[in-house]
Amino acid sequence: MTTFRMPADEAEARAVQDALRPRVVLDESGPPPGTGRVTGVDVAYDDERDVVVAAAVVLDAATLDVVAESTARGRVTFPYVPGLLAFREIPTVLAALEALPVDPGLVVCDGYGRAHPRRFGLASHLGVLTGLPVIGVAKNPFTFRYEQPGPLRGDFTPLLDGDEEVGRALRTQDGTKPVFVSVGHRTGLDDACAHTLALARDFRQPETTRRADALCRAALRDAVA
Repeated sequence: MTTFRMPADEAEARAVQDALRPRVVLDESGPPPGTGRVTGVDVAYDDERDVVVAAAVVLDAATLDVVAESTARGRVTFPYVPGLLAFREIPTVLAALEALPVDPGLVVCDGYGRAHPRRFGLASHLGVLTGLPVIGVAKNPFTFRYEQPGPLRGDFTPLLDGDEEVGRALRTQDGTKPVFVSVGHRTGLDDACAHTLALARDFRQPETTRRADALCRAALRDAVA
């Protein structure tokens, strides 16, 4: 069981990010895209009841067939603060990952890794705690700037904080809005984008995210029924 101590306040949470950030591994390319297993993780909330449900769905990277899945239920114990969202989600996500009957392989988060004001978003935090290769694929660019990529699948532009590339705006389907890919842990940015394209065969979002989103929403409905 991966241990996680909830910080008492925002200042302590930022201190935790600062302490763990140097442990992010950025010099590994990660598993080859389209091979092995890939796992999507996502969460759903019922704010009125302070309930959070996390889902983990393992896919075969070559076929995108479901290999295994799990869910976990928890309580929301940290307030919503931009840049500190991981502290609301990670305990329950860790529980869902640990309930899987198989090794998850590469993990794909619906969120950020290096594309974070403190360079330590959910994907990086989760990677450091678990030791797994993790990438972040987000729907929105958070606070960073980018130029629109070309209109075709596979076109991309850098996601920039000043002159620093913290991720990429990646077009996963012709003519759709881009997604925003960033490195979490133990994976390079080129491979993170290649994984995202391999997982987004038919839709804008990776299949890992689509499956995990549907599962956690269904589990939340059951949990609060």
